[in-house]
Amino acid sequence: MVKDSNVVTPSNKRYLALGDSYTIGESVLENERYPRQLQDSLFLSNIRITDLNIIARTGWTTANLLDALQSTPPTGTYDMVTLLIGVNNQYQGLSLSQYSIEFTNLLEKSKQYAGNDKNKVVVISIPDYSVVPFAKYSDTVRIRTQLEAFNKLNKDITTQYGIKYVDIFALSQEARYNKTLVARDSLHFSGLEYAKWTRLLLPLAKEILK
Repeated sequence: MVKDSNVVTPSNKRYLALGDSYTIGESVLENERYPRQLQDSLFLSNIRITDLNIIARTGWTTANLLDALQSTPPTGTYDMVTLLIGVNNQYQGLSLSQYSIEFTNLLEKSKQYAGNDKNKVVVISIPDYSVVPFAKYSDTVRIRTQLEAFNKLNKDITTQYGIKYVDIFALSQEARYNKTLVARDSLHFSGLEYAKWTRLLLPLAKEILK
């Protein structure tokens, strides 16, 4: 049998997604999580992620994620690593100084998991949960202002490392007016919102994994 030279065989890649409820996809179906949507979108571009490892839990702070990576570290080298963490630091009233130290440690670990290649790491900003129905009776101005401070810090650190940064903060605020972007628990975001994040991530992921 003659092999068709025009057939492109998908390349096999490993992707590690680190985070909290937004990464594990609290209150959405497994295939609606943004790492999974990204995996599916990449497949259409002949990039096959054969190993998608999501290390994330609802409620995790930077300290919780560090503890998890310490107790059960991911093995081998990943072709791409994403990091989205910090909303629970803000929610629990933890300090920016603590976040700075722990986020920096997580960024270092992310780079290590990517074979010490900073070009294979992507940091995603914390979304704005002040716009969802759950926060309606809270001080939404305070929440938004604090989240902006956390995001300024994680962006500054990421920039210092020369690592790619994707800002989804303004994008997430569209959920204030479009409730289809909110999950059924009225707190987290829906698969439709994660699809918007995926569209932002996709060009970067294709560049990293090509």
